[in-house]
Amino acid sequence: MVFGSLGKFIAGLARTREALTGAIQQVLGAGKVEEGALEDLEGGLLAADLGPSLTAEVIECVRRRSRREPIDADGLRKAVSDVLRESLGADSGASPGRGTRPWVVFVVGVNGGGKTTTVGKLAARERIEGRQVLVVAADTFRAAAVDQLERWAERAGAALLRQADGADPSSVVFDALRAARSRDVDTVLVDTAGRLHTKTNLMAELGKMARIAGREVEGAPHEVLLVLDATTGQNALTQAREFTRALAVTGIVLTKLDGTAKGGVALGIRKEMGVAIRYVGVGEGLDDLLEFDPDAFVTALLDGG
Repeated sequence: MVFGSLGKFIAGLARTREALTGAIQQVLGAGKVEEGALEDLEGGLLAADLGPSLTAEVIECVRRRSRREPIDADGLRKAVSDVLRESLGADSGASPGRGTRPWVVFVVGVNGGGKTTTVGKLAARERIEGRQVLVVAADTFRAAAVDQLERWAERAGAALLRQADGADPSSVVFDALRAARSRDVDTVLVDTAGRLHTKTNLMAELGKMARIAGREVEGAPHEVLLVLDATTGQNALTQAREFTRALAVTGIVLTKLDGTAKGGVALGIRKEMGVAIRYVGVGEGLDDLLEFDPDAFVTALLDGG
């Protein structure tokens, strides 16, 4: 399985790219870059959910360059591209070094965002790289979620730890980490219960789980991946703000990118939250979780390669 390819980025961003290139063509159709044409570009960038701050930076960059010299199609794309690439930084997609075994990853987010599917795909990545994986069903309140996770674990070739419905999630994490050490497991992936970012008691539960993990394995959780549904656009940014207040989120997983014209939200999240985009989901296959590549993302977003 190939886990990263420009082709998949291009396919996954097709709807967002169509919206952006349409806005760019409107600017070029005006013959020269004027304020009216820039308003059309601004509308396209906002429609793609880049967010107001990053959109303003792009518009100002284009305005400055157009004052210095005429801008053609390539020049306009380069101006937009330069701002977008700078906004993403160099660390997005980069996997942190592993100094501890087992390496413990919490996967968090709201219901319906693609958390359980993401855990399954992460398990597949780990298995392909030759690591022993334990998947932990810490969503003990929805039997359907555990059953779904069990199917994904089987597909990925990973072991699964589950307990009775309604079990205390912190106890599940405690037992899982003890089991992981005894079985010489390399990676522990914890599928937490989906929770609304507005429910303070459930957010506090995540903190308790993290403290339990840290007592059992030094530095755990070593990664906290926040799963966000790209189709929700700016609401994903709101969720990111609340989760990062409650937990030390280390990376973002942006799912369902292939089903939305709002893929620019990845840039808005990175710009406003300062949290690296680690992965993007572009389909339902085991290999449809791509490690985020800033250059490939911007290339696919603007011109499809």
